[in-house]
Amino acid sequence: MTPTGSRRPPPSHLSDSDSSDSDSTPTASKPLHHTDFSNTIFRSYIEISGLESPDLTKIRSFLTSSRSGALSCLICLERIRPTDPTWSCSSRCFAVFHLLCIQSWARQSSDLSSLRAASRGADDQTSTWNCPKCRIEFPKTLIPKTYTCFCGKIENPPHDPWILPHSCGEICNRSLKYDCGHRCLLLCHPGPCPACPKLVKTRCFCGRVADTKRCGFKEFSCNKTCSKLLDCKAHCCVEICHDGGCPPCRARGVYKCQCGKVEEEKECCEREFRCEIPCEKLLGCGKHNCGKGCHEGECGDCPLQGRRTCPCGKRVYEGMACDVVVPSCGGTCDKKLECGIHRCPERCHRGPCVETCRIVIMKGCKCGSLKKQVPCYQDVVCERKCQRVRDCGRHACKRRCCDGDCPLCSEICDKKLRCKNHKCPSPCHRGACAPCPVMVTISCFCGETHFEVPCGTEKEQKPPKCSKRCHIAPLCRHKSITKPHKCHYGPCPPCRLVCDEEYPCGHKCKLRCHGPIPPPNPEFTLRPKKKKQNLHNDSTPGSACPPCPELVWRSCVGEHIGAERMMVCSNKARFSCDNYCGNLLPCGNHFCTKICHDLKILCEKCNLPCQRERKPLCPHPCPMPCHHEECPPCKVLIKRACHCGAMVHVFECLYFNTLSEEKQIAARSCGGPCHRKLPNCTHLCPETCHVGQCPSPEKCTKKVVVRCKCQTVKKDWHCHQVHTAYHSSGRDPKDITKNQFGIGLLSCNSDCKSKVKADESDLHLRKSIVPEKKEPEGENHVRKRKRRKEKVQHDHQVSTFQKIMGIVRKLLLFVVILVSLIATAYFGYKGLLWVNDWMNEMEIKRQRKRYPRI
Repeated sequence: MTPTGSRRPPPSHLSDSDSSDSDSTPTASKPLHHTDFSNTIFRSYIEISGLESPDLTKIRSFLTSSRSGALSCLICLERIRPTDPTWSCSSRCFAVFHLLCIQSWARQSSDLSSLRAASRGADDQTSTWNCPKCRIEFPKTLIPKTYTCFCGKIENPPHDPWILPHSCGEICNRSLKYDCGHRCLLLCHPGPCPACPKLVKTRCFCGRVADTKRCGFKEFSCNKTCSKLLDCKAHCCVEICHDGGCPPCRARGVYKCQCGKVEEEKECCEREFRCEIPCEKLLGCGKHNCGKGCHEGECGDCPLQGRRTCPCGKRVYEGMACDVVVPSCGGTCDKKLECGIHRCPERCHRGPCVETCRIVIMKGCKCGSLKKQVPCYQDVVCERKCQRVRDCGRHACKRRCCDGDCPLCSEICDKKLRCKNHKCPSPCHRGACAPCPVMVTISCFCGETHFEVPCGTEKEQKPPKCSKRCHIAPLCRHKSITKPHKCHYGPCPPCRLVCDEEYPCGHKCKLRCHGPIPPPNPEFTLRPKKKKQNLHNDSTPGSACPPCPELVWRSCVGEHIGAERMMVCSNKARFSCDNYCGNLLPCGNHFCTKICHDLKILCEKCNLPCQRERKPLCPHPCPMPCHHEECPPCKVLIKRACHCGAMVHVFECLYFNTLSEEKQIAARSCGGPCHRKLPNCTHLCPETCHVGQCPSPEKCTKKVVVRCKCQTVKKDWHCHQVHTAYHSSGRDPKDITKNQFGIGLLSCNSDCKSKVKADESDLHLRKSIVPEKKEPEGENHVRKRKRRKEKVQHDHQVSTFQKIMGIVRKLLLFVVILVSLIATAYFGYKGLLWVNDWMNEMEIKRQRKRYPRI
């Protein structure tokens, strides 16, 4: 089962500057980048070994490529997605391909190999196919058919976002190299398994020192002299403890050759040598010398002793002495010549036969197009060039007199590979070219993190995210507290802290840091140009803090309470409110009426008259201009009417106002009768000039004329009797108008009734005349209606006739327009035909003038 740690996403620690990088990555591009699984995959190995093996480099490179979305198929140069079925080479390169791509590649390669074998008459079962990258040969039976994980335990492994893509997530458990007996402890992974991390007891190469070592690194050197006995059995190895056999002995000495005639100084490994002097020792026969070169041991018996034959070998001689020459048999030599067909025609002879067979035979050329009689030693070659197409399928053989076994094409393929950067360097071949073997390394700016991608896919790659720190120090005021950011291309991320620089006013800048920016790194390019290396060497100076943007309450120039305004602190402009100045003028009575102004400017001068209250109270204004001290006494003469209004008194204002209220009333009285009328009465007050209202009218004794309703009967009553009569009848005398006062209090008599009847008869006669005058008006009204109805009917008949006439006019107008259009079209067509004929005639005349012979 997969460990719990492998199912959990690794934590990420990002600084302020790192968060911007992670946020800028678009959401659509996230499926192309995988999680960093290196911690979970290498956990078991590191727990045992305690260190990382150099064998993990290839696995880390694959993980980096997978995490950055740079894993590509070498055949189609497309990205390998986490859900795509794959196949990886397990022999040498461990490259990953799409399963469909490698199946198509293997079938094409094996079919081409079978075709070549069939053309040469070889067995079809020997067809092979090569890995597109490392070119290791595989038999046709090993064409991948199923999608398996890297360790090969599970077919069609399901995609899990928390484990490595194309992996089962289990322990690899493959046998390690060197067949040490242990198995791989990593989780299912790509690339070669690392060296065995188990601890075993082992000895050094020379066998002197015993130590406990990792099983994968159990072969070690003790760094002492080897001291093994060399092959010479005389000297020991002087090399440092080493692997494999000891080198040849290099000790120098004087040694004799095998025959013992020559002595030379040589290395021990070359002590056995042969001189150039022949042996020439006397053989056992005592008649001949040894014909061998320098040798050791006995020379042997004489080769001419025993059974001997003639030169051709047909006749045998027994018991012939070694110093007697064997005679020739006289027959034909009959030894086979070098051609292997004919025999030597000469008589038995000593020495070699003739080198060349000169027998004339009929021979054909290799291609079979020419037959000719020539000596046997000569070959027949025609001048015909072979037109067969070679194995490449593109070029003809063109070899003279080819025997049909055309050699492989010697031309260079030189086709542009799919990477579009290189050309195929292989000899001309059939089928698709092998993928470009060049791997492009893409690294971060510092070069610590890098991965390799197939040539042709580097343009779509982005640099890997490096976990190392950027070495560029910030230049702003926060360089001591800012968090470090990771290695990157281009400019460093901006400082995200608050500026916090203090203004002269005491506030602090709350904007994001805008200090100087350090010089940026060059942008990421696969092939940087030399001309651009010197650019961006200078740092960007920071900008000054903007004016203080804080809002503060500021009073107007007149410092009025409640007229403060919210203003920007950096705005030093002063304002004037719409209120009056309001400062007390020098007069001490009035305030400045100017619009709000600076206090340093003097207020206006008071030009108003004095408006202070005079003591004692007086309605007259002070004649002096506005002043601060007390006003002078009022000497104005005032007029005051008496209580009844009959006369006017003249007093001095100061004298009259200093009198008491009772004395003022007594001074204003005229001493005569009151001239005011009683209320609700037409008579004057009978009392002396007094203050207040006159007495009640019920006490009035003046005579009043009283009448009946028709004003026929009348009598004289006292005024108080009339008031009493109104009160007794329930009416208030105040409601009675002056002209109706006293009317209706008396009752009417018989004279009043006869007068009323005469008035009614006159009224009846006036009403009877009115209807007779209105009758003719009704008849005239009815006649007007009949006339109007007849007139409307007459108008209706006239409008119908006009409607018919209008329709006829429209029809006539439409016919005229239609006829005119038809005539225009007809004559226009005729005119166009005439113009066309005229232009043709003019063209013919022009051509005749230009070419008169035609």
